[in-house]
Amino acid sequence: MALVMKQVTDGKKCYLDLLLLADEQESMVDRYLGRGEMFIFVDGDVVVGECVVTDEGAGVCELKNIAVRPGCQRRGFGREMIEMLSGHYAGRYETMIVGTGDVPSTVGFYKKCGFEYSHRIPGFFTDNYDHPIIEDGILLCDMVCFRRPIP
Repeated sequence: MALVMKQVTDGKKCYLDLLLLADEQESMVDRYLGRGEMFIFVDGDVVVGECVVTDEGAGVCELKNIAVRPGCQRRGFGREMIEMLSGHYAGRYETMIVGTGDVPSTVGFYKKCGFEYSHRIPGFFTDNYDHPIIEDGILLCDMVCFRRPIP
């Protein structure tokens, strides 16, 4: 089967289980979900993942949330989702940015997807979340930000 991208305009919270895989505090998801464009990615009749992208102005969009269902991870879906988004936004934006925790597996994923380091936001996770965020056994403090051109 081929991965199919579908935009979600109503009922975005129906996919809260996926959204919380990437951003585990619902109040943080609420900050961007309403203003973001949401897409689900379907393989056959299975929703394998979702993304939320916001318009940040000046030709820049931000990948605010990307998640692949646990049983579908490590099969190339995440990378394919980013490529599909890039194609969708070509001509509309020049650059896609993303912020994430400073964890080797996540940083490596974005680098493999063509993102390059941009900057760091000190204390983002400790300042904005009501509980410690731990990913791959690492306590998140700073957010690392990456950018990639949209061809």
